[in-house]
Amino acid sequence: MGALYRLPIERSIHLACQKRVFLTLFSMAGERPPGELTCLLQTGAITPVKSYLLLSFLFLTLSPLNAETPSAKPAAATVTQLGSLSHWNRTGEWAMAESISGSTTEMKWKSIKEGKAILFNGKSGKSTNIVSKTTHSDVEVLVEFMIPKSSNSGIYFLDRYEVQILDSYGKADDALSHGDCGGIYERWDDSIEDPKKRGYEGTAPTTNASKAPGAWQQLMIAFRAPRFDASGKKSENARFVKIAHNGVVIHEDVEVTGPTRGGKGGAEVAEGHFIIQGDHGPVAIRKFQITPKNFE
Repeated sequence: MGALYRLPIERSIHLACQKRVFLTLFSMAGERPPGELTCLLQTGAITPVKSYLLLSFLFLTLSPLNAETPSAKPAAATVTQLGSLSHWNRTGEWAMAESISGSTTEMKWKSIKEGKAILFNGKSGKSTNIVSKTTHSDVEVLVEFMIPKSSNSGIYFLDRYEVQILDSYGKADDALSHGDCGGIYERWDDSIEDPKKRGYEGTAPTTNASKAPGAWQQLMIAFRAPRFDASGKKSENARFVKIAHNGVVIHEDVEVTGPTRGGKGGAEVAEGHFIIQGDHGPVAIRKFQITPKNFE
């Protein structure tokens, strides 16, 4: 082919390729090219050198428009505080205080100042078991509590499974039982003839992390509710995923095959209430924080 015919053909190919590249770049950016640019592309007024410079500029300018938007961070789990009387039913003598101190030598309160900061089970230190208005399933609970000398309480999950609160200060680790502070309480069967064998299961804390009576203490409890199949039959037991007492891990992955002693009887459920025991001795709660979870 002679040069006379080759130049127009090559120029036509160049213009067609140039136009396609420009239009593709705008399309990738989700933009429409301005009319002036379209006209220049069709007439061939943009030389190869100008074309190269313009392509570079457009690439740098339009590329951010087509960049992926960073995915939003998952919403933070809802944290609920149940530290006031208004969050509980069957409150009996329970009340609120600004400050409260427990005796280090006797099972009673040393002083109480009325207010709205601390939940406690009345001046006598003995009242009903309070039941939360809210319900829960899988959950993490952070509790700050205080008891006087020799006092006793507990927290039930799903109305049924108790973590014990007790004055266990100074007790040796090898003497701990399910009934000590942070223990997962035993189950009970009245139908067993021998009274000594009616209590079974239950898990003692692995170590004694208790503070002295009258001191504020903390329990962090991660609880996984039982699972049920489509027919409603239980397929997995309830489980305490982790319990830490005053920052010390005392339980990990402990199954509970059924309600513990004193818990609600009948069929187990996937959702239920918290219960704080109030009839065994003085107990004060200054934080009861719950965070819904979804444990595997």
